[in-house]
Amino acid sequence: MNLRLDKLLANTGFGSRKDVKQLIKKKQVKVNEVIVKKADITVNPEVDIITCKGEKVEYQEFIYFMLHKPPGYLSATEDAMQKTVLDLLEEKDKLLNPFPAGRLDKDTEGLLLITNDGQLAHDLLSPKKHVRKKYYAKIEGLVTKADIDEFKKGVDIGGYVTKPSDLIILSGDTISEIEVTITEGKFHQVKKMFEAVDKKVIYLKRLSMGSLTLDENLPKGKYRQLTNDELDSLKK
Repeated sequence: MNLRLDKLLANTGFGSRKDVKQLIKKKQVKVNEVIVKKADITVNPEVDIITCKGEKVEYQEFIYFMLHKPPGYLSATEDAMQKTVLDLLEEKDKLLNPFPAGRLDKDTEGLLLITNDGQLAHDLLSPKKHVRKKYYAKIEGLVTKADIDEFKKGVDIGGYVTKPSDLIILSGDTISEIEVTITEGKFHQVKKMFEAVDKKVIYLKRLSMGSLTLDENLPKGKYRQLTNDELDSLKK
């Protein structure tokens, strides 16, 4: 993997390319123990030992964050008028151009994967992969065994019949609590499925996607890197 030195240092948090040029001018950057004189040289971070201000530069091509999305944020990289989930990241974690892998509605909470690994995102979101996504929801109305059977058959959400899904009733009353697992991600799908059986979602939270489960100790609005075990399992 060959990269321009100034780009690598900028992407690992050592400032803008202009800042990097100043660091090089001050002889604070070394490659394989040799002081660097030019910012545009090519380096291989997998082979070369690069230091800046005496600190070894650790380059990571891909990043993987588990975010506990709060309500009120768009699942997008930018928006002129509204807050996006990337606004929850520290500036240093935005350097490698991450994006949300999939989307949650603005008012929906829960698990969201933030990454810059396009191939993994594609694999998780491809309809052909049938990746399971589990949600917890509060429903206005009494959810019944008939709804479980309807969801298992597939629900017509307006010209499209969903794939079979697993609906579990946790409690039933004028407000029901449920868990539902789907294998696709149509626009507002869970909400539309309940609308199709004359009920309304009043709270929705994603609990898992594939093998990745929301960390119960991760507060709303916070994020952390995936563990190696989580990432390995997700890629499988």
